[in-house]
Amino acid sequence: MLMFELFAAHTWWAVFFALLLALLVGSFLNVVILRLPVMMEREWQAAIAADSTTTKPQDNFNLAVPRSRCNHCGHLIRWYENIPVISWLALRGKCSSCSSVISPRYPLIELLSGLLCAFIAWQYGITLTGLALMLLTWALIALTFIDIDHQLLPDSITLPLLWLGLLLNSFEVFTTLGNAVWGAALGYLALWCVYWAFKLLTGKEGMGYGDFKLLAALGAWGGAISLPMIILFSSVAGVLLAGGMIALRKHQAANPLPFGPYLAIAGWFAILWGEPIMRWYLSS
Repeated sequence: MLMFELFAAHTWWAVFFALLLALLVGSFLNVVILRLPVMMEREWQAAIAADSTTTKPQDNFNLAVPRSRCNHCGHLIRWYENIPVISWLALRGKCSSCSSVISPRYPLIELLSGLLCAFIAWQYGITLTGLALMLLTWALIALTFIDIDHQLLPDSITLPLLWLGLLLNSFEVFTTLGNAVWGAALGYLALWCVYWAFKLLTGKEGMGYGDFKLLAALGAWGGAISLPMIILFSSVAGVLLAGGMIALRKHQAANPLPFGPYLAIAGWFAILWGEPIMRWYLSS
C-alpha cells in the first residue's frame, strides 16, 4: 500500500517505474512472439505423432528453455547482452560473437512497450485501471506481431484476455458487467457473420477464428458501445494499408493480410479514448 501511495503522490516516479517495468516485459514479449508459435507447432506435431506408430522425442522447448542464443552462430546471450534497448545499442545491433545483425525489431518492441505503459502510468497512475491497461497493452503487442509473422492469434492469449476483461468489469473498471458480456458476445458474432457472408459469396475464408476471439476480448474490455468504433477504425486502416501496398506493388491482392494488428490498435485506442471520442463526435 505504501508503494501505491508513493506513486499517487509522485506521478513521475510512477511513470519511471512503469517505463522500467515495461521495458523488461517488452524483452519477455520478444520471447513470446518468437517462441509461442513454435511451441504451438510442436504441440500439433506431437499430437499427430501420438496417433502414428512412430514417435520422435522432442527437446524441451518453452518460454524459458532453452536459453536465448544467436540465430546464426548459436552464441548464448549473456545477461548483460539482454538489457532492454541498452544492450542492442552497446552492441551496435550486432552479435558479440559473430557480428551478425540483430534485428532492430527487438529494441523497437521493448521501446513500444515502455513508452505506451509510461503514458498509461502518466494518465492513470499505478492503479487497478492503469495496471489493467498495461496488461492489455502487453497482450495486444504480442498478438500484433505474432499475427504479422504467422497470421495466427493464439487462444492462449485471446481467451485469458477475454475472461480478464469480464472479471475486471464485474467491478465496473471500464464499463458495466452487462455491457461487457454483450460486448464479448456481439464482438464474436459480428466477425463470425462477416466471415460466413464472405465465404458464402466467394467460397473463400476472409479471416480466421482468432479475429473473432480478439474482437470478443476487446468487447469484454470496452463493452458493446466500443465495438462500432473498433470495427470502423480497424476496417478503414486495413483497407487503406492494403490498398497502398497493392498500389506500390508490395502485396498481391490474392494474398491474405492479417487483420489482428488493426483490431489490436483500434481496440487499444477505443478502450483508452472511446468515450471522449464519442462525446466529441456527438457534440460536433
